[in-house]
Amino acid sequence: MAGDSTFDVVSDFDEQELVNALDQTRREVQTRYDLKDTKTDIAQDKESLTITTASETSLRGVRDILESKMVKRGLSLKILKEETMEEAAGGRVRQKLTLQRGLTTELAKEISKLIRDNFPKVKPSIQGNAVRVAGKNRDDLQAVITYLREHDFPAPLQFENYRG
Repeated sequence: MAGDSTFDVVSDFDEQELVNALDQTRREVQTRYDLKDTKTDIAQDKESLTITTASETSLRGVRDILESKMVKRGLSLKILKEETMEEAAGGRVRQKLTLQRGLTTELAKEISKLIRDNFPKVKPSIQGNAVRVAGKNRDDLQAVITYLREHDFPAPLQFENYRG
């Protein structure tokens, strides 16, 4: 396979940008008049965010601020998987947002099938939580990238390790 060009289709996000967006959100929540006294807490662990605040209305406000800060920092909102809102102690509400990282097996299979059906000159292969696409012609690989960008997948896609 010498002479083949390849690239990987992955789904990931910049963790530092997420931390920055969370810091900006916390600062704005503390200074905004309607959210100042809600004792809002945004906790982050390895795989999720948890927002705890006074009411459902303030939760929507905090989510709106967080989402706007994420978009400004180039993070896709598709990395957040919303879980149900639940009651917390003291009449407060809590919502957990799961962080999605990596392609699921089903999504990797769907992407691979789309590429195989529409581009017979390239070969997709699933490698863990990424799809490697190989082909002899760089133009074919560029066409695959363009084609995948036009589709709306449930996870944000990035194209890495482009080797010619």
